[in-house]
Amino acid sequence: MNAVELSEEGPTEWYSEPRDRVFERLDSDEGGLTDDDAADRRAEFGPNELEQEAGISPYRLFLSQFQDFLIYLLIFAALLSVAVGVLPGTAPKYEEAALILLILLANGLFGFVQDYRAEMSIKSLQELSTPNATVLRNEETVTVDAADVVPGDIVVIEQGSVIPADARLVESTAMETNEAALTGESTSATKESGTVDADAPLAERNNMVYMNTTAIKGRGRAVVVATGMDTEVGDIATEIQEAEPRETPFQKEVDELGKRIGFGIVALILVIAATQFVFTAAGWLSILLTGITLAVAAVPEGLPAVVTLTLALGSRKILDRDALVRRLPVVESLGSVEVIVSDKTGTLTENQMTVKRVYFDGTAYDVTGTGLSTDGEFRRDGERANAEELTPLLSCGAYCNDAERTPNSADEEYYGDPTEVALLVSAAKSNVRPGHERLREIPFSSERKRMTVVARESLSVLSHGDPVGVDSTPTAYTKGAPEVVLERCDRFLEDGEVRELTDPKREEILERNRRFASNALRVLGFAARSVDDTEADPEDIERNMVFLGLQGMIDPPRDEVPEAIEDCQHAGIRVVMATGDNLDTAKAIGRDIGFDSETAMVGADVEALSDDELRDVVERVDVFARVSPQHKVRILQALQGNGHTVAMTGDGVNDAPALRNADVGISMGVRGTDVAQQASDMVLLDDNFVTIRDAVAEGRAIFDNIRKFVNLLLSANAGEVLTVFFGVFVGTLLFPDLFAAEADPLILTPVMLLWINIVTDGLPALALGTDPKAPNILDRPPRNDGQGVIDRRMVFSIISIGLTMTVIGLGVFFYGLAAVRELVTAQTLLFTFIVTVEMVVIQVIRSRYNQSPFSNPWLIAAVAVSFGLQLLVLYTPLNALFDVFPVSVAHWVWIALGTVAFVIVTTVAERTLG
Repeated sequence: MNAVELSEEGPTEWYSEPRDRVFERLDSDEGGLTDDDAADRRAEFGPNELEQEAGISPYRLFLSQFQDFLIYLLIFAALLSVAVGVLPGTAPKYEEAALILLILLANGLFGFVQDYRAEMSIKSLQELSTPNATVLRNEETVTVDAADVVPGDIVVIEQGSVIPADARLVESTAMETNEAALTGESTSATKESGTVDADAPLAERNNMVYMNTTAIKGRGRAVVVATGMDTEVGDIATEIQEAEPRETPFQKEVDELGKRIGFGIVALILVIAATQFVFTAAGWLSILLTGITLAVAAVPEGLPAVVTLTLALGSRKILDRDALVRRLPVVESLGSVEVIVSDKTGTLTENQMTVKRVYFDGTAYDVTGTGLSTDGEFRRDGERANAEELTPLLSCGAYCNDAERTPNSADEEYYGDPTEVALLVSAAKSNVRPGHERLREIPFSSERKRMTVVARESLSVLSHGDPVGVDSTPTAYTKGAPEVVLERCDRFLEDGEVRELTDPKREEILERNRRFASNALRVLGFAARSVDDTEADPEDIERNMVFLGLQGMIDPPRDEVPEAIEDCQHAGIRVVMATGDNLDTAKAIGRDIGFDSETAMVGADVEALSDDELRDVVERVDVFARVSPQHKVRILQALQGNGHTVAMTGDGVNDAPALRNADVGISMGVRGTDVAQQASDMVLLDDNFVTIRDAVAEGRAIFDNIRKFVNLLLSANAGEVLTVFFGVFVGTLLFPDLFAAEADPLILTPVMLLWINIVTDGLPALALGTDPKAPNILDRPPRNDGQGVIDRRMVFSIISIGLTMTVIGLGVFFYGLAAVRELVTAQTLLFTFIVTVEMVVIQVIRSRYNQSPFSNPWLIAAVAVSFGLQLLVLYTPLNALFDVFPVSVAHWVWIALGTVAFVIVTTVAERTLG
C-alpha cells in the first residue's frame, strides 16, 4: 500500500483520525513491523532520506566553469590564432592557441575542484547529522539507521531522540519536542496522543511528531506515516529545489566585464585597421595580421584563472574562519553586503540558557560563566561569595529536574530542556550534583505552571529548628512560575532557619522577581517540604511549602558579538535582529550587543503592515521579535525592495525560502537542518555571528584583489596595444626605410607579445590574489550595487598607465632605433622595458589599497621569478627564439631611467585621481 493508495482511501490528515484507523490504514499495529514487512516497504517507498538537489554531478560542475562571455572570447581568440594560418604567407600560431586553451583548462579545474569540495563538505555535514532510530521490529526494540525507517514502523521516542520521520503518536508521557527547525517556534511543543481537528495548523497538531525535530522531554511511541520527501520537511525541500537558480551580482559583473572587453577589442581593431589603411602604406594582409595579433595580445588570457584562484583562496581563508562557502562567486558578494538580517539564538547568543542571577536568603547574587561550562562563581555586591551558602536553592533546581548528563560518547553534553540544563550547570558551579532517589514526579503543565519531584534525599539545613525533613525522609522539591510557587508556600528559609512567610516578605520576593524579569531574565521560583505520604494528592504534597529562592536565566550574548556588531556598523553594514523570542528578551539582548532597541517591533505588527509601509519601517527598526519565517521573508524582500544587498541567516527548514532568496544565504552548520544548508550559499560551522563579520571582511578583500589584477591586466594590455599601434604609425613617418609597406609592421613580434602576457598575466597576477586585507577594510562603506569591477576611477588608471607606458616606451624604442639603426635592438629595449615596468606598476596599483611593497611575500617571489625568466630570455640561447640580443649596461641605464620616469608619472597620476 503506497502513498497514492493511502490518499485514495480517504483524507490524509493522520492527526484527525482515531488511532485504530491509523493502524488499519498503515497495515500495522502496536507491535510494529516484521523485518520482511520493513524490507518490502523500503523497496516500495525508498530510503527515508531527502533527495539531493540537482546539479551535484561532477560533469555538470566541470562544464559550468566554461559558461560565461569572457571564456567564449578566449576560445574565439584561440581559434583565431590557428585560423590565421590559412592566409597566404602566414603560419598558424599553435603556441598561442595552446597557451590560451591551457589557461582555460586550468581555470576550469580551479573552479571545479573548489565547487566539488564544497558539495562534498555539505554531504559530510549531512552524514554526520544523520541520526539512528529506535523502532519495534518483530515486536522487539532495535536500533536502525534512520534511512531504513518505513511507513508503519513504531518509533520509540525518549528524551533526546531525533525524530526520524513524520509520525502519529500512539503513546505519550509528559512529552515535549523542539520543532523550531520546522515551525520557527523557539518554545517547546507539548505532545500527547489523541485526535486533533482536521483544520488544525501544523503548530497545533500536538499528536504528531515530525522529521528532524527533537524530543527534549518525556517519552512516547509513534507510528510512522510519512518518510523521505513525503514528510513536511520533504515538501519544503521540494519547494526549494524547484526554485530558479540565481546568479550572484559578481557573476553578472564578470560576464558583463567579458562583454565590455570583447566589444572594446573589436572597436580597437577597427580603429587600428582604419588608421593604418589611411595613414600608412601597409597592405590589407599586413593590416589584417596586425589586427589579429593585437586582438590576441589584448585579450587578458589569465583573467578567468586569476578570478577563480582568488575566489578559491578567499574561500579557504573563510573556511579557516569556520565558514564553508558553497558557491565561489558568493565569496565576493559578501563584500558588498549592506544589511545582515540575523537570527538571535545561537548566532548572536550562546544558544544555551544560563543562570545569571539568583535570589537567596534575602540577597541577590550575580552568576558568572556562560553556556555549559561549570567554570563560574557566585558574586554578592561584586565580591566572590561562598557558593555552599546557596546549596538549598541550587539543590532544589538540580533535583526537580528531568535533564541529565549524556554518556561521554554522545555528541551533546546534556539531554533535556535548556532551562533545566541551565539549572544543572548552575548547581554544578557550587559542586551540587543530583544524587537523589526519585520516588515520584508531578509533571509540569501549562495549567499548573509548576513541577514537583519527590525524592529520598532532603535538604538537611531545613531541619534547623523545624522538622521539615531529615536525611531519610522523602522531600518534595518544586519549581515553577514564582508567583505560583509563592502561593503554595507559608514559610521561607532565611539565615538557616525556616520562618513564617509574611505579606511584606512575599511582596519583597515578588518585587525581586519583577526586577529580574525587567532585565529579560526567565525567572523560576523554588520551594521544598518533607512529605509523609508520597502517594498523596498533588495538592496535598504541594502545600505549606518552604520558599527557597529565585533563579533568573537568559541565553546570553556571545562575548565577542558586541564588538563584531560595532565593526559592522562602522563598516556601513546594518545588522537587523529577527527572532522568535518575546519582545522584552529581544530588546534586552539588543541593548547588550549594541542595537537601538527602542523601536523594536513584533511579528504581528509586521503582518499588519502593507508592503510599502514595511519598506519604510525596515529602514528604522533594528529588532524584530516574535517573528515567523514568513515574517523574515517579508523583511528580507522589503530591504531588497529598497535596493539593499542583504545577507540572511537561518537554521530551520522553514528558513530555506528566505535563505534561497537572500543575496547571501547563511545557514548554521551546528544546529542547521540539511534543507537550510542546501538552500544557503554559506554554512557557519560554528553558528557564530563573528564569523559573518570576518567573512564580509574577506569578501571585501577579495573584491579589492580582483580589482587590482583587472587593473594590472587591462593597463598592461592597453599599454602594449597602444605602443605597437603608435610605434608602427610614428615609425612609418619617421623611419620610412625601416617601416616600408612590405616589411613586418610590428615593433614587437607576436612571440614577444605572447611572452609579455605570460610573464605579467601569469605568476604576478596570480600572486595578487593572495594579497592581505587592507588595514582599513572595514573602515569604508559597502560598494554600491551599481559599482562594478571597472569603475570610472579604474578607467582613468588604465588610460593613464597605458598612455604613460606608450610614451616612455616609444621614447626608449626610438632612442635605440636612432642610435644603431637596427630594428632588433629597438625591439629588444622596448621588450625589456615593458616587462620591467609591468613588474613595477603592480606596486603603483597596490599602493592605492594601502599595501606596502613587502606585505605579500608570494608577490615578491612571483615578481622575482618572472624577472628572472626575462633575464633567461635575454642572456641564454633562448634569445634566438625571441630574436633579441643581450642587453648591455648602457642599455640597462636607459631602461632604468625610463622605468623611474614611468613610476613618477603614474604615481602622481594615481594620487591625483585618488
